[in-house]
Amino acid sequence: MVIKVFLASSSGSTAIKKKQQDVLGFLEALKVDYAPLDIACNEDNRMWMRENVPVEKKPTNGIPLPPQIFNEESYCGDYETFFDAKEDNAVYAFLGLPPPPGSKEAKEAEKAFILENGPVKNGTVENETVESETVENGTDDAEDEENLEAEEVEEENLDDDSLKREVPMDFNGDEHTHEVGGETGEEAAEEAAEEDAATEEKVAKEEEEAVKDTEEAAEDTKAPVKQEEAQEEVEDDEAKGEDDQPVSEEEEELRQLEQEEEDE
Repeated sequence: MVIKVFLASSSGSTAIKKKQQDVLGFLEALKVDYAPLDIACNEDNRMWMRENVPVEKKPTNGIPLPPQIFNEESYCGDYETFFDAKEDNAVYAFLGLPPPPGSKEAKEAEKAFILENGPVKNGTVENETVESETVENGTDDAEDEENLEAEEVEEENLDDDSLKREVPMDFNGDEHTHEVGGETGEEAAEEAAEEDAATEEKVAKEEEEAVKDTEEAAEDTKAPVKQEEAQEEVEDDEAKGEDDQPVSEEEEELRQLEQEEEDE
């Protein structure tokens, strides 16, 4: 396969020259064999390029501009599509060439193939082997599941039977069974009554303790009040005692003098 690049060696457009140099330089960097075909000096090359560029890829005036890239007779694209492929690391796919082993594009292609078809082992896709094994083992897995379910049902039945036992005849001569560890209605009622009685007793004790605490607190508050009242009574008695003491003659004379001065 030969990559053909149609160029215009004597183009007066600097943009076209730059695009042509970009394409050729990248192909040389990738060491891709190509053949430059000049359309400026060779009319056959110009006519062949114009005829083989697809109609949908031609501009509105119908004349495609260089560079145009072909793989033998197959059209690859113009500069814009080449640039997009370079940005996406897909230049070899753009040129229709297999990427060299170990290249970035080869690794990307391998990842894409694995995601789509599964990993490859010994030249075959592992997904096919896995699917065939799944089909072969599908019936065995279903049978194993059914056996496990049957065993679980049997174990449940055994557990139910072991939880029950026969008891002697009751007073009315009727046989009855009950589960081991279970309780009759009367026993449950007695236990409930005992629990209620214990709860009530506990509540009564707590109330008595609360009453005692309030009485002690009240007595503690009354004690200082009584002491204050006794102190006040003592002070009153002392005051009264002072008033009741007899007045001496000297004090009486002083009072008379003060009274005379006030009268004057």
